[in-house]
Formats: sequence, C-alpha cells, structure tokens
Amino acid sequence: MNAQASTARAEPTRPAHVGDHLREWRQRRHLSQLDLAVDAEISARHLSFVETGRAAPSRDMVLKLAERLNVPLRERNVLLVAAGFAPAFPQRALDDPALKSARAAIELVLKAHEPNPALAYDRHWNLVTANRMVAPLLEGLPQHLLAPPVNILRLAFHPEALAPRTVNVAEWCGHLLERLHRQCETTADPELLKLYHELRAYPLPARAAPLPPDSVAIPFRLRHGGEVLTFMSTTMVFGTPVDVTLSELALETFFSADDLTAERMRQMAASLK
Repeated sequence: MNAQASTARAEPTRPAHVGDHLREWRQRRHLSQLDLAVDAEISARHLSFVETGRAAPSRDMVLKLAERLNVPLRERNVLLVAAGFAPAFPQRALDDPALKSARAAIELVLKAHEPNPALAYDRHWNLVTANRMVAPLLEGLPQHLLAPPVNILRLAFHPEALAPRTVNVAEWCGHLLERLHRQCETTADPELLKLYHELRAYPLPARAAPLPPDSVAIPFRLRHGGEVLTFMSTTMVFGTPVDVTLSELALETFFSADDLTAERMRQMAASLK
C-alpha cells in the first residue's frame, strides 16, 4: 500500500454517535474488538454493543477506551460530547494566563538553545514562536510566505522558499513528508491531510539512493552565505499535557552538525546582540 493511498483512506467521515467514533479509532489503530476489549478490561460483547449503539458507555469508559486507543486530546473531547458528556480537556490560547508557566518553559528552551535555531509549532505545523537564530536563516524569502500563519513545512517544500537552498532537498523533504504522513494516520486531521497532498504536489527530486543502513538521522543541509550549514534536528513535546493546545505543540531544535556550522552560528548570534 503506498503512502498516498493509505492517507487518502484516513479521510474522516463524521460519525453519528460515540460508537461510530470509537469504531473508527479502533480500526485506525488496526485493533480487533477483542484486542481493545482485553486491553480495556471489558468484554468484547459489551464493546460491540457500545460500537453499535446498543449500550451507552459511561464517561469513565469513554476516557479509558480513548486512552487505550491513543486518541488525541482534542478528539477525546469529541468522543465525550458524542456520548453526551462535557469535554474533559480545556483548550486555551497559548497567551492565556493559565498557561503562563508553559510559555515560560517554551521560551526558556528556545533561548537556551541559542546560538542554534529552535522553534515551536502547532498541530498544523504553523509557527508559534522561534528563537532569534531562525530569522537570519530565512532572509530573502518572499514576504507572502512569511506572513502569518507561517507554515514551516510549506517553507521547506516551496520552490520560492527553502527547497532551492537545501542541498539534500530530496532526503530532507522526504523525511518531513514521512513524518507528516504518520501524523495523518495517527490523527486523521483533515487540515493535515490537505497539507500532505499539497506538499506531494511540489516538484521535488527523487531520492538518489536509499539511506545507508547505519544512518542515525537525516541532516538538514542549507546553503547560506555561500557556504553549507549542516544541522541535526530533534523534536520535543510536553510529556503529560492536560490542555489541548499544549498536547498539540512541538518544539523543533536544530544542532550544529559540524565545526563550520557551529562557528557560523556563533558569529551570527554575536552579530544580533
């Protein structure tokens, strides 16, 4: 099965009741009713009744099944509402006073990561905030691509953005597309599915060869100032979020992968003071 076909089949319908929702998520996770029932410590017969609407699940059961199915917090609220209960997980803007400590933690990580670039983005890969080392790497890009909301995947793929500057564009963008595909399969988010198909349509070269079996990670190699800067990236998420916004937030941190890049980033940071 190719990635495009499987992702296309992840396009969500709008289930009529909580049983339809639960069945969709169970099938998306490739679990049988027996598998889920055993994991949730209920009978397969009762789960079958819940899925067909013959039995109404309690609030605790909805949450338990959602946890076993690794349903995103946003969609757990959808399940609860479909079952007749109030949402359990708040969804607040990042500038909400209740998320002050989370904002401080994000800014601390981004600032501490200098002189290397780091940024935070939401569930649709839209830029939320970044440290000061990101902007210099985006100099010269068209303003229409930098107008909010800035989608960092679109910046990576767009022929007027970073794609022409990326030395290993086939490998790097292929890696990003695989990440997005997995996210589509996990969340069935329609906006992510639209973004996935948009990115697939951009004219990018095919990978020249399979990655070596001893490869640990794919570097990001960017032409900048007549030189090639090489970074390795890591992704950070909140480990135990209880807020929808925080559960969907990710931090991408880039590390200098060679001495040249490390020195150039130090020089760049010094020039920004």
